[in-house]
Amino acid sequence: MTQIDVNQLNQAKANVSLTQELLTKAIEKANSDPTLAQEAIKQASNEISSALTAVTQVQKTSQTDPVEF
Repeated sequence: MTQIDVNQLNQAKANVSLTQELLTKAIEKANSDPTLAQEAIKQASNEISSALTAVTQVQKTSQTDPVEF
């Protein structure tokens, strides 16, 4: 049976949660501190990339493992 790496999925979930916080910060600072907002957007982008990598790894593993009956 194919095992899904729950740890990887939890990591992706944490990345997404942090992304939400960073984007909220970027929105709040958009007018008052554009430099800080831009940095938050950059960090959010990195978190999205990390989440996507984790999910893709889980997906590839679950597709390539043989299915046992």
